[in-house]
Amino acid sequence: MPTVDLTGGAPEMIPDFCYLIERVKKLQPARHVIDRCNLTILLDRGYEDLGEFLAENKVEIIASMPCYSAENVNAQRGEGVFDGSIVALRLLNSLGYGMDPDLLLHLVYNPVGAFLPPSQVELEADYKREFKKHFGIVFNNLYTLTNLPIGRFASYLRRNNMLDEYMQLLVQAFNPTTINGLMCRNTISIGWRGEVYDCDFNQQLGMQWNNGGSKPLFLWDIDPESLDDREIMTGDHCFGCTAGAGSSCGGAIV
Repeated sequence: MPTVDLTGGAPEMIPDFCYLIERVKKLQPARHVIDRCNLTILLDRGYEDLGEFLAENKVEIIASMPCYSAENVNAQRGEGVFDGSIVALRLLNSLGYGMDPDLLLHLVYNPVGAFLPPSQVELEADYKREFKKHFGIVFNNLYTLTNLPIGRFASYLRRNNMLDEYMQLLVQAFNPTTINGLMCRNTISIGWRGEVYDCDFNQQLGMQWNNGGSKPLFLWDIDPESLDDREIMTGDHCFGCTAGAGSSCGGAIV
């Protein structure tokens, strides 16, 4: 089934977020919708009914949760984020998320430093045990993502003179068996103005598709039949997706 994957920032803050989902759901063939959800927004004024809307439309939720301890989450995401995320996850559980097979709820882990994620299978078992034991929370899967050396993380590495060392780690951990599972092999990333990219990371870097020159391509310019043989735009940051067990929008690859 074709999938529309909404990500941000906080995609829920887009004024036409609910309208877009309603329209996409009416398309034929049917589309599956994923919301890369900012959990705490479910508690904000004006978004009180958002959880029920997502459940009614069977929107799959994938939410960042860097750790199962408050200390680590607050250190990475800000003070109070952990407690707010726990309240939001309990709300989603009360709506059937994580239990109803039509209401999928996944969490995302990414390292808090310049190292690769641990085993996704083992870490998922830890998350499920701790969340169930301490908070009564259940979810479907845990996805582990590698920190790519771009944006704020790249700035952090540069400030601490760790960028070259981290890039060396990624290059040395290159795993060719991850290639076929990379998100850029089966997904295109669309900017809010309709710009087209090979992946979200290329979008962050401004590596937009072009029409054989300097003219950029937009979604409405694309011939779907031409996508299969298109050359993917790559850079040094791509080593982050191919290191170790790999990293994709669905977590580890191998």
